Amino acid sequence: MDIYLVDGTYELFRHYYALPSARDEDGREVAAVRGVLASVLGMIRGGATHIAVATDHVIESFRNLLWPGYKTSAGIEPDLLAQFPLLEEVLAAAGIVVWPMIEFEADDALAAAAIAAARDVRVERVIICTPDKDLAQCVCGGRIVQLNRRTRVTLDEAGIVQKFGVLPASIPDYLALVGDAADGYPGLPGWGAKSSAAVLAKFVHLESIPLDCREWRVKAANAGTLADTLCRERDRALLFRRLATLRTDIALFDNPDQLLWNGPTPLFAALAARLDAARTESRPIVRSAGRR
Repeated sequence: MDIYLVDGTYELFRHYYALPSARDEDGREVAAVRGVLASVLGMIRGGATHIAVATDHVIESFRNLLWPGYKTSAGIEPDLLAQFPLLEEVLAAAGIVVWPMIEFEADDALAAAAIAAARDVRVERVIICTPDKDLAQCVCGGRIVQLNRRTRVTLDEAGIVQKFGVLPASIPDYLALVGDAADGYPGLPGWGAKSSAAVLAKFVHLESIPLDCREWRVKAANAGTLADTLCRERDRALLFRRLATLRTDIALFDNPDQLLWNGPTPLFAALAARLDAARTESRPIVRSAGRR
């Protein structure tokens, strides 16, 4: 069996900025929910049998206690933020497994579910449906892969190495050095994608990088400056790596059979009719770009 794990937060953001506005009879914006629902049901019609969706029920997580600049719900448009609970309700009514995350993030749920599902010998592939860079750390050979559903590009372990220049195991270290603007931490000054990849391709993890840059033996004209920065800000780099490291110790299901889609619940028809009846604007609304 194949297991499909969907980043519901990303999908909600993506559809919110791609679709024209639609409001239900109470005036609630529902276009993004309709879009995500149609997209997930389309995956099922296309042959997905085992599927689950993770959402950030609360945008903030334990990481906000570790780094004050970590992403929050500040700046997210109210019409978008208000659709998270509705999305979770509609997907659950459609019979789809939903994991609304509070203490942890949707990305943590996807990582934990991927690792747990891959332990089952009956599972042929786990497909993590998100373009988020941090999920690349979960990719394993061709058994756990990452799918960008918008571009239809699937990355296995070789694809991750080709894209980032490092193994999946080094992705948290890589993000610690280069930073992740979407998540709100800056990385270390001077450490760009090329220099970070070159050094981590050789040493894999931050702790293994010698502070004497002469031992690196990589092409980096500013290696001395980079080494000084790493020496001075090693503790900060380790903190950023902790932010980038996804939690895989979250219990979400007992076995992959629980992710099998068995059809909608009796509640779905009324909710679907309400969404279908929503009034769509004649023109797409121009909105500012989101954080994800």
